[in-house]
Amino acid sequence: MGAVQLTLGLIAVAVSLVAWSMFVVTIVRFVKIIRLGQPDPTRNGPFGPRMKTLIKEFAAHTRMNKLKHVGPWHWLVMWGFLIGSLALFEAYGEVFEPTWGWPILDHWSLWHLLMELLGVGTIVGGLALAVIRQRNHPRRADRVSRFAGSNFRQAYFVEFIVVFEGIGILGVRAAKSALGSHDLPTWAAFVSEPLGNLLPASATLVSVFAFIKLMGAMIWVWVVSRNMTMGVAWHRFSAFPNIYFKREDDGGVALGALKPMMSDGKPLDFEEADPEKDVFGAGKVEDFSWKGWLDFTTCTECGRCQSQCPAWNTGKPLSPKLLITQLRDHAYAKAPYLLAGGRKDVTGEEVGLTGDNPHAGIDVLALAEAERPLIGGPDELGVIDPEVLWSCTSCGACVEQCPVDIEHVDHIVDMRRYQVMIESNFPTELNGMFKNLENKGNPWGQNAKDRLAWADDLDFEVPVFEGEFGDTEYLFWVGCAGAFEDRAKKTTRAVAELLHMADVKYTVLGPEETCTGDPARRAGNEFVFQMLAQQNVEVLNTVFEDVEPLKRKIVVTCAHCFNTLANEYPELGGQYEVVHHTQLLNRLVREKRLVPVAPIAEDVTYHDPCYLGRHNKVYDAPRELVGASGASLREMPRHGDRSMCCGAGGARMWMEERIGKRINVERVDEALGTAPSKIATGCPFCRVMLTDGVTSRQSDGLASEKVEVVDVAQLLLTAVKRKPAPVPSTVDTALPSNGSDPLEEPGGEAQPDGKADTPTDEVPTGTPLPDEDK
Repeated sequence: MGAVQLTLGLIAVAVSLVAWSMFVVTIVRFVKIIRLGQPDPTRNGPFGPRMKTLIKEFAAHTRMNKLKHVGPWHWLVMWGFLIGSLALFEAYGEVFEPTWGWPILDHWSLWHLLMELLGVGTIVGGLALAVIRQRNHPRRADRVSRFAGSNFRQAYFVEFIVVFEGIGILGVRAAKSALGSHDLPTWAAFVSEPLGNLLPASATLVSVFAFIKLMGAMIWVWVVSRNMTMGVAWHRFSAFPNIYFKREDDGGVALGALKPMMSDGKPLDFEEADPEKDVFGAGKVEDFSWKGWLDFTTCTECGRCQSQCPAWNTGKPLSPKLLITQLRDHAYAKAPYLLAGGRKDVTGEEVGLTGDNPHAGIDVLALAEAERPLIGGPDELGVIDPEVLWSCTSCGACVEQCPVDIEHVDHIVDMRRYQVMIESNFPTELNGMFKNLENKGNPWGQNAKDRLAWADDLDFEVPVFEGEFGDTEYLFWVGCAGAFEDRAKKTTRAVAELLHMADVKYTVLGPEETCTGDPARRAGNEFVFQMLAQQNVEVLNTVFEDVEPLKRKIVVTCAHCFNTLANEYPELGGQYEVVHHTQLLNRLVREKRLVPVAPIAEDVTYHDPCYLGRHNKVYDAPRELVGASGASLREMPRHGDRSMCCGAGGARMWMEERIGKRINVERVDEALGTAPSKIATGCPFCRVMLTDGVTSRQSDGLASEKVEVVDVAQLLLTAVKRKPAPVPSTVDTALPSNGSDPLEEPGGEAQPDGKADTPTDEVPTGTPLPDEDK
């Protein structure tokens, strides 16, 4: 050990002690701040499934690889950081003793190969991520860029250090190779050995390179320790607990059922709740659970959620990414006040800090942050603008895409809950909907006696439950839209006809049916939801009183009813086997109980309802039904788990869109790009919104008058019900007349040989699938 090694080593140790001390202090502060959130005991276990999910998501990058052009590069950087940390700590020994290496490992060629691969992978991965960020810079794509609103300086700093450390790994190894420290096969030093041949054999060079590598890392440690809101760096640590403590212990994303209203770690009982003591949603940042605070901390600002958000993509102010980062910045700015014991009551009066000088020792900026309302416009200096909060359709695209399992929808609904139930501050259009749900049991305010009007023109009798379930197999839950909305009634009638034709024994509740409460819950009115849900569970449990638990089957046509009955009613004692009508009809087709006899010859594009697809992972059954009907399926660019919302979810069905482009029109434009004759869907809300969008485009002259929106059940009914045309006496009579239009009749006509008409356009001309989101 020479004077140079000793000097560099002591400097490295001194700098490192300062940097690592700051890092440890920051970690301790993180824990204290995150614990400011409300308790949530539902995250504690079970250990096995949660650990399995954690290992799968980080080791295999299952969620990161949803963007396949990004996933592999991030995977290289991640492993470079985790295992490459051993190379970093090895540098402490190399500064003092240039030939030093880890005991045992340093004698293994495979270890050296691993370090070689990590060095190369870290450099390549870091450069690739920087290029991707540059190619998608907002200066080129503006709002379309998923990085719009992200902190570029922090991101480029992190990516620079990543590449710097990768170069450091190879640089030190090359200098040691030049010094002859190891006798390695070429395959174990395929980069460092050729580089070493260009360098002088110098022990000092090894120490200098190791010192530079250490100083680069210590700069990173120092910078991140001073910036607790630097999610692009801190997610390297916080992502692991955030994934482990995700809402669903089976590894599923936080979709389907909403998180129940909690207060002090327990479900809120409205009969005993006290607004003075209990937490009603989130009216202050400290009302979020500790997992919410961990979510805010973990956001990497990658913008995948933003790129998929229907509100952001149509010019609305809501960006899921910016909402989370705004909550994060507010939470950490307010934290000193909360850590000092600050707390305000429901009226806004300070009750936590007392004494002659209650604010002594508290940062004035933290005190100013504590005065900001969580929800408020620019004039009120609110953290989240009301337009942002109410733009959400709860489609779940953000949650589905987030690589670190942030639960955006739960946080948004929690804020809505407080605004509705405590502040009574919500869009005026919702007033009528809430009153209709309370007084009439449906959002439209229709009379319960009219719930069977949809069946009036059917040529068979629809069985209505009259006290005995008997040998009935399914309860057909019609839903409010299916009972009262004219376009949705067509779906209800089609399903009823198909069940009748397949000889499925079913019954309906008729006037006894009430709204499931989905629009009230997504709008934040948990009280109305609980009232409707408990009433429905009581009715359903009475209906199924003599039925074995495993045979309590319900079929529904509404994706929102499907989600609520299947995922949210079990919390209230309603355990049923709930199937969507597309699932049941698809099974009946497979069982040959429904046989398409005259396939339709049309080009159809299918729109995935959010609450059927993303929230409940039902993608195949509707598409198989489209195929069974004989139609040619043309997929939209955004489909499956990336399908774009129609704009009706989150109670947006009853709210006006006053900002940007209408979401349903945006979706219809995408559908029309596939040149379909029909747009199919599997949800009455989607059907209403898409029909309105098609009508708008037809009035603008941008869509054919022949294009219509239908439910997949209607497509199947057309194929099952129509009979093939009779065999003509001559071939000529089978040819269409000059003025005929294949779109004039639903599905066209069948040919004598039993095959469907040849479509006018034999080759699909739909919009080609775009490159994956940049």
